[in-house]
Amino acid sequence: MGQGPLNGVRIVEFAGIGPGPFCGMLLSDLGADVIRIDRPGDGRPGRPADVMGRGRRSIGLNLKDPADVEVALKLLEKADGLIEGYRPGVMERNGLGPDDALKRNPKLVYGRMTGWGQHGSLSHSAGHDLNYIAITGALHAMGEGDGRPRPPLNLVGDYGGGALYLAMGMLAGILNVKNGGEGQVIDVAMSDGAASLATMFYGMKAAGIWTDDREANLLDGGAHFYDTYECSDGKWVSIGSIEPQFYAILREKAGLTDPAFDAQMDRSKWPELKQKIMDVIKTKTRDEWCEIMEGTDICFAPVLSMSEAPTYKHNADRETFVEIEGVMQPAPAPRFSATPGAIQGRPAGLGEHTDEILKDWDVSR
Repeated sequence: MGQGPLNGVRIVEFAGIGPGPFCGMLLSDLGADVIRIDRPGDGRPGRPADVMGRGRRSIGLNLKDPADVEVALKLLEKADGLIEGYRPGVMERNGLGPDDALKRNPKLVYGRMTGWGQHGSLSHSAGHDLNYIAITGALHAMGEGDGRPRPPLNLVGDYGGGALYLAMGMLAGILNVKNGGEGQVIDVAMSDGAASLATMFYGMKAAGIWTDDREANLLDGGAHFYDTYECSDGKWVSIGSIEPQFYAILREKAGLTDPAFDAQMDRSKWPELKQKIMDVIKTKTRDEWCEIMEGTDICFAPVLSMSEAPTYKHNADRETFVEIEGVMQPAPAPRFSATPGAIQGRPAGLGEHTDEILKDWDVSR
């Protein structure tokens, strides 16, 4: 049995890449029994560095074989949810589409995640995170003011707009079933999710306080008090002193006595004031600025690399990262006071737990 608030929930994950496995990891970390359907493997155990594969068991099924498709359907009869990330029509062609699955289990929550969604003019086209966020306005808003839009890490589309919305949708659907509702299909498009994540900025644009110009707005690096700055040692710090009381502490700690800084919200002054702050921050190392600003209400933090982050004191205090089999990785989140989640096990090899899963789920071949 899994440890966490989803203990007792059963999920069937059809193997994929990127956001699909990440959603499976999230549900497993919270205690769900997530089994992954893989192609039959060669018996080798999973690699410890396959962090997103942690916590699930793997069953090897050949979905081109009708007998194995029948095994998959029998598993779905006993499942609370299914997650898959194939192009529209793939599951249907394998005899595992929503009609087939919900006929076997009317209470099943059928989670489908693709970049463009199950319908729409692009739904059958290939794409990646960058493309999905490109049509939402989010990508256009990121980058330097006089340059091209800059690709962010694929956190906005794949993981924020995709995996997290799928996890939320799955849990909402399962809760609906627990409250007496029927099973249903959850259509998660990463483009939809990325657009949803941009809701605040669309509101700000409608209110006239956000423009389509890059690096010209409050939260896109346009403001001198909300940006990253290079230190004398080539390392960086982040400053987010938006509120007047926090901005006052920034001025005090950084010695920004120039009266020009009084005009905090005068956008016409932002480029000039940013240059002044750049010059000041460049006079000390990152550690020296941490000594001055860290722990104050400036809204300050050092910009850490992935090599540095796990040993940073705050992260260590909260045990934000854990090391398993020599691999440093983020710990389960969020935290639960009564039913804490946990990493349920190491990454599985392809088909490693086939017999064990069939026995546990009481399914015969």
